[in-house]
Amino acid sequence: MKNFNVDVLLPAIAKQYPDRSSGEFKVKEVVSIAESLGMSSSAAYTYVTSQEKISRGVYRIDLSSIVIPFKTNEKKAVTSVTSITNDEVFVPAKDDTYVKWGFCKDVEMIIKSKEFYPTYVAGLSGNGKTMMVEQSCARANREYVRVQITPETDEDDLIGGFRLVDGETVFCKGPVIKAMEKGAILLIDEIDRGSNKIMCLQGVLEGKPVLIKKTGEVISPAKGFNVIATANTKGKGSEDGRFIAATIIDEAFLERFTITLEQPYPSQSIERNIVKNHMDKFNCLDEQFCESLTIWSEAIRKTFIDGGVDEVISTRRLCHIVQTFSIFNDKTKAIELCVSRFDDDTKEAFMDLYSKVDASPEQGDSTTSSEQSINDIVDSI
Repeated sequence: MKNFNVDVLLPAIAKQYPDRSSGEFKVKEVVSIAESLGMSSSAAYTYVTSQEKISRGVYRIDLSSIVIPFKTNEKKAVTSVTSITNDEVFVPAKDDTYVKWGFCKDVEMIIKSKEFYPTYVAGLSGNGKTMMVEQSCARANREYVRVQITPETDEDDLIGGFRLVDGETVFCKGPVIKAMEKGAILLIDEIDRGSNKIMCLQGVLEGKPVLIKKTGEVISPAKGFNVIATANTKGKGSEDGRFIAATIIDEAFLERFTITLEQPYPSQSIERNIVKNHMDKFNCLDEQFCESLTIWSEAIRKTFIDGGVDEVISTRRLCHIVQTFSIFNDKTKAIELCVSRFDDDTKEAFMDLYSKVDASPEQGDSTTSSEQSINDIVDSI
């Protein structure tokens, strides 16, 4: 392969996609990196297609042995604290199966504006909040950093802290500082899972320069930097106990978010497209099963509102069912395995409800007839 070096290409791939732990890459992604390194695109194509094929145009490349070293200050004798950084800021890959809906257009407009406009996105679990932000960044070709909040998350995790590298104590900048310096989108995921330790972000949410107390550096946010947070609650805790780990967020902290978007579950027609695209992704398209699943999930949500069941089926759960169906090729088994996480009574209610949906006459694509089918099923419970 003329002008092609796999030992140079693999580290470049790992550096460009540090979060791609699955090792699954599209041919065009690898070819693009090879071209940026001055390598032959045809040689890169030949190399990729010789690897394990996952699906059409997607192959698995083993990067487990690749180590990307930290960028360190080469001077060993230092008179001040040395800091290190690594590449956690990147443009997420586009997902061709993603369906734009809800506040997606609004989020894209916010991201494309490159204005500092802190946004809080609240909604029930599994309705696509994080995916919406990620894909909006991908479509706008904007870099982002995703930070997962837990009760243990503190200033060291967010702003940065000292690390031991090559026998030397150095300061490692955290994801918040990296996003500020690069003018990227800072996605704070599950922000209502944090403790009062996340109050260190107060200044960050004002869009002003931040002092790193441990080094004395003052970091000014570059143009384009913005903060978008996702949560299951609006920062007031979970009164019904569904999100027991959700905390009450300080009012002064919440007040720094310019707007709050309340994300519902998608409509049945939108959810049908999401499920269908997911079936295409896993090569298990079944139009009738797709229709039954969306009628079933909508019926469960209406029953939940009426107090008939204590749980709901999320859009994410439907996608899990589709993937399970692609493996076992058994609709009932796929549903049963994916609702087994619920208690026995809820599981039995869900399975019974699906049996009513599957036994109902085929409704076709009419929205009116689908709604009537849902109402008839709910009324029969």
